[in-house]
Amino acid sequence: MAETISMPKLGFDMAEGTLVRWVRHEGETVEKGQVLAEIETDKATVEVESSFSGVVLKHLVEQGSIVPVGTAIAVVGEAGEKVDAVPAAAEPAAKAEAAPASDAQAKASATEAPAQPAAVMEGGRVKASPLARKLAEEREIDLSAVSGSGPGGRVVRKDVESYVPAVAPVAAAPAAPVAASAPAAPAAKGPAPVALPPAVWGGAKAPADERVPLDKLRTAIGRRMVESKQQVPHFYVTHNYNVEPMLELRKKLNELLPDDAKLTVNDFIIKAVALALRRFPNINASLAGSEIVRHGQVNVGVAVAVEGGLLTIVTRDTDLKPLRVISAEVREMVARARVGRVKPDDIEGSTFSISNLGMFDVEHFVAIINPPEAAILAVGSAMKVPVVVGDEIKVQTRMKATLSADHRVTDGAEAAQFMQALAEYLEEPLRLVL
Repeated sequence: MAETISMPKLGFDMAEGTLVRWVRHEGETVEKGQVLAEIETDKATVEVESSFSGVVLKHLVEQGSIVPVGTAIAVVGEAGEKVDAVPAAAEPAAKAEAAPASDAQAKASATEAPAQPAAVMEGGRVKASPLARKLAEEREIDLSAVSGSGPGGRVVRKDVESYVPAVAPVAAAPAAPVAASAPAAPAAKGPAPVALPPAVWGGAKAPADERVPLDKLRTAIGRRMVESKQQVPHFYVTHNYNVEPMLELRKKLNELLPDDAKLTVNDFIIKAVALALRRFPNINASLAGSEIVRHGQVNVGVAVAVEGGLLTIVTRDTDLKPLRVISAEVREMVARARVGRVKPDDIEGSTFSISNLGMFDVEHFVAIINPPEAAILAVGSAMKVPVVVGDEIKVQTRMKATLSADHRVTDGAEAAQFMQALAEYLEEPLRLVL
C-alpha cells in the first residue's frame, strides 16, 4: 500500500521549509531510515529520512519549492503501484506571481537587463549552498553577482568556480558642477581651528558603512530570542566550581584514548548536567499552557557556532550514556552542523541547553533561555585564580557557570540546589565514569 511522506515539523516554531534537493528520485528504491530529500529550514539544511521502505512512486513537490509543514511531498509504495489521489503540490520558491507584461514592458526589460542574471534572493540573502558560500568567501566573490544553476536558481559550487566578473566600461568623469555664489558667512569669533596636515594623521580614510541583510538563521534567532526575553521571566544563579579534579581526570583518560577520541571539557560538563537534571525534574521541563511538562528523557542541547549564527545540537538520553559515547555523538553532530548537513534528530528535542564560551577566554556571561525549555546553562572559562582555603590563599583552577531559569517553572532555591548538585559531579568527577 502506498504511503505518503509529509514535510516534517523540525522545531516547535517551524511553519514551512524549502525542499532543496531530492536525494531519491522517482522509480528508485528507498529503505526506511535512508535520506529521501534535503530540506532547508530557518536553522540549517536538514537531511530528511524516509518513514517507509519501498519505491519512490511520485514526487509531489519540485526542488526549490517552499512547503508548509504537514504537506505531502512524496509517495512511497510497491513497484508498479498506481498513485490515485495526489495532493496539490507547493509552488516553487523561485516562481514569483506577477501579472503578464505588455510587449513594451518586455522589450524594455530585455534592453535594461544586466549582462549576468540576478541572483535569486531568499530570506534576505542570496540563495546558495553552504559550500558555495564558503568558496565565494575564500575567493572574495560577491554572491549576488553570481547566477545560480541549482534548484530554484540556487548558487552551487560550480557556479562560483566558473564565475568571471564582468568588466564595466570606462566612462568619462562628469564635470564638477559650478557652485552658485552665495553670501559669505560671518567670520567666527575666537581662534581658528587648527587643521592637521595629512602627513600628521596619515591621510587614512574610514571605510564606508556596510549593510548586511539578515539571513534566515539570524532572523530566526532574533525572533525567538526576542520572544524569550520578553515573555519568559528569567532569573539567574551563578556558581564558581573547582575544576582541577575534572581536568586531572580528563588528562589521565585522554592518555588512554586515540587522538580522534579525546574527551573535551565540554563532554564532562554535558554528562554532569545530565546527571544533575535527573535529580531536578523542574529544571528538565517546559511550560505548555497551564501545565508544566517534566520530561522523562534528559536530552541536552549544546549551542554550536555556525555560519551566520548558532545551532543547538542534541544528545539524547544523555544521563544514560557513557562519556565516550557522548563525546563521539557531539563530535559527529558538530561536524555535520558546520557543513550544513544536520539530521532532524540532531537539532530537535532538547529538554535543556548549554552554551559554553570557555574556549574564548570568557570569565562569565548569561544566556537567554531557548524556548520551550525552562532553563539554560552559560559556562565560562576555567581560569587560575587565588582562592582562600582554610586560612591560606592558594591558586586553583575555577570555572564560573550561570543558570538562566524560567520563574514560572522553578524558583531560586531549587535552581541553587541544582547548581550545588552540579558541583558534586564537576568537583568529584569519578561520579561521571562510575
